[in-house]
Amino acid sequence: MATVLMCRRLPRLSGVTALSTTAKRGSSKSKKEKRDEPGAAKPGTEAGATIQLLKPQDYRVLYNPAAYAKGRAGSQQQGDRDSSQALGDTFTGPGTAQDLQTFPPASSQALSPVRNRPRPKSSALLEQTILATLCKEEAEKLKREMHDSKEDPRVFQKGRPEYRSLSCDSAEPAQTLPTEEGDSILENVAGCEGSPGILRDYFLGLSRLPAERRAALLPDPRFGALCHRAVTAIRLFSTPDLIQILKACVPLALPASHPLLDACEAEFCRRAWDMGLEQLLLVADCWRCLDRSVPSYLGILFSYANLHWKDLTLPQFVQLLYIIGEGRRSPADLARKVESTILKHLDAFTLEELGAICLGLFKSLSGISEHVMRRIADRVSLQMEDMSTYALVNVLKMLRYTRMDHLPLMRELGRVIPARIPATNIQGIMHITLTYSSLHFFDEDVLAAVATSLPSKVSYCRSKDAAKFLWSFGCLDYEPPNEEEFYSSLIKQLHAKLHEFTKFPEHLLTALLGLAFVKRFPEELIDFALREEFLQRTRGSKYELNKDLFTLGKSVEIECPTYQGKRLTPQLCQEFTEMVSSFAEREIYTRSEIVEATSLLESMLGGPEYVKNHMILPHTRSSDLEVRLAADGRPIPFNSKDPVAAKKLKDMGVSLTDDLMSQLIQGRAQSPTEVGNEARIPRQERGDRTGAPCLGGTISAGATSQAEPQAGLWQPGEVRLALQVSNRNHFCYGSRRLLGLHCLKRRQLRLLGYEVVEIPFWEWFPLLKRTRSEKLSYLHYKVFCPALLTKAA
Repeated sequence: MATVLMCRRLPRLSGVTALSTTAKRGSSKSKKEKRDEPGAAKPGTEAGATIQLLKPQDYRVLYNPAAYAKGRAGSQQQGDRDSSQALGDTFTGPGTAQDLQTFPPASSQALSPVRNRPRPKSSALLEQTILATLCKEEAEKLKREMHDSKEDPRVFQKGRPEYRSLSCDSAEPAQTLPTEEGDSILENVAGCEGSPGILRDYFLGLSRLPAERRAALLPDPRFGALCHRAVTAIRLFSTPDLIQILKACVPLALPASHPLLDACEAEFCRRAWDMGLEQLLLVADCWRCLDRSVPSYLGILFSYANLHWKDLTLPQFVQLLYIIGEGRRSPADLARKVESTILKHLDAFTLEELGAICLGLFKSLSGISEHVMRRIADRVSLQMEDMSTYALVNVLKMLRYTRMDHLPLMRELGRVIPARIPATNIQGIMHITLTYSSLHFFDEDVLAAVATSLPSKVSYCRSKDAAKFLWSFGCLDYEPPNEEEFYSSLIKQLHAKLHEFTKFPEHLLTALLGLAFVKRFPEELIDFALREEFLQRTRGSKYELNKDLFTLGKSVEIECPTYQGKRLTPQLCQEFTEMVSSFAEREIYTRSEIVEATSLLESMLGGPEYVKNHMILPHTRSSDLEVRLAADGRPIPFNSKDPVAAKKLKDMGVSLTDDLMSQLIQGRAQSPTEVGNEARIPRQERGDRTGAPCLGGTISAGATSQAEPQAGLWQPGEVRLALQVSNRNHFCYGSRRLLGLHCLKRRQLRLLGYEVVEIPFWEWFPLLKRTRSEKLSYLHYKVFCPALLTKAA
């Protein structure tokens, strides 16, 4: 039977159990209370039933449906694509040999009593026929699941006849040339006079040979001689003839570094200003089909287009944006002209052309104004059912890039896309899912559809895909009905793609953070991510990964008391803490809603020594207002960082020793030995409902966990409040559903003994415009909440 790797839930490492022959079902968790959210499942909606078919042992049929099914328009299907084309993101297929289709005879177990009886020839023939058919179907499904980064973005070119003169058709020739005629051409090369017309015809003829014969041309010295003659005569060709030769090079599959292509590029750059825009775009398309990078030629093309912008036809404009995207270049001087032209032709573009425009802008990292993106989204939201999923995903990429909220589009997407998910390939599903998490938009119907379809497709996930799925579900704090199957399949795929993470370390950290948000900690992967060799890889990444490492490392310390793998060094943690604190002092502590709350609390409690605006957990990257109450409800002074507060504390008789100051300022946690038994309070008094050990000191197996900084000693009956002055960015769009990082923060604060007190933006922000007495009354109720005082007593 298929092996399953399981990830343990809290108390909590994930111990990934190898070669388990049964899938351990997690205990059914109670549904999270419904939040006030857009796109949430309606009351009374029931989850769909799952039909599980029994299979003989070792019989495995992978279901890999066609990628990117069309909408109601009924046009042809296209494969799902990841158009961002990050280096190394090419499709690698199923992760292990076990995932490839092999179909042992179904009778090997079910008919064991007659195993040795010879089968009739007709039965064996029927079996072979069935297996051959299944293998063929599986191969077709695999092909549809693959992403063709060259051909898929060109689908829009089939929508108008005008594109035939602007693009190179890479399809097989309708009428192939007999192999004998190809041999005749090659034999004639030696005696050829080398006239441009004859050389052109030779190339055109050879490009029409059958594919297997064309593949044998490159090592043929006669073909090499033909190419050499063309290079020698390169300036003798007319521009149309030279374009014909370049087009012939596409089916001939000349390598990008071939000398003939070097000569052609130099010659086209020389002639470019004497060519027409149609010719320039056609040549650029040939270069794309040949996978040749031609920055100098593209620079000339963009300059030419800029000078002749008013002459651009609609198809030429779309083709130009396609070339801009494939070249990964964004000409800054064209930005305004591009936006005005999009608005000019917005209603005339086909839906596929709109998708191609968005993909070109996305690939080239071209900025676009919110006004233009909103106009595109307006049209798409009205015609979404008639749009192919591939084109729709390209629009979503640009929507995500501009970080623009468009509620009508997202609501329509939530209505249309769930039914398409099973027929969409894995990269398309990833981009749909990532759109929801990037825009912080929660739609349970969409996420549930993704979770249901993903396990059967997971072997097609690249490391990037698996990471983005885990991040998206964790970011939105959503655990689907099939959570154990969903997470175990993705964790298994992370193990299968482990070799990719040395090249793309950001993907592993993305995946592990997504898992941490929903309380899952796969220990072997965490150990791999915290090794020195991997840390070195992160330093060479083009992304800033220190914050993610910090969040992961400290979360493991707090939530995984029995973890014995690699850890971040204290020096590295200190470095990361200083980095985060520096940012917080500039960008977080100074926010008006936090400053106002701090000032009012100081006034209400008796001074700055009674409240502290800081990050209790620096790795969670957001501020806390800390207040401490004695068992009788009295505020306890503790903040010595403020100069005025420090003097007051000294006058009250608190001895600020160097050791205590070090703890207060630097945040070193005391070990149980330093604290002594008198400072250790029962879990119930700390509000730790999970039964986790006291999190102070150095972690050891079965003992205590290394805690986040705690200033001062815990007094019996003392209640420490962590007031959360939240803003909209902490929640899903238009809802009161916390995002994963902020759920993680509150969970860890409780594990450390804090009482989390919410000051949500929907209550606090309106109060900022009210009277001082109203604000003080609100904060007084939050701090001296009867429930908290009862707990302290």
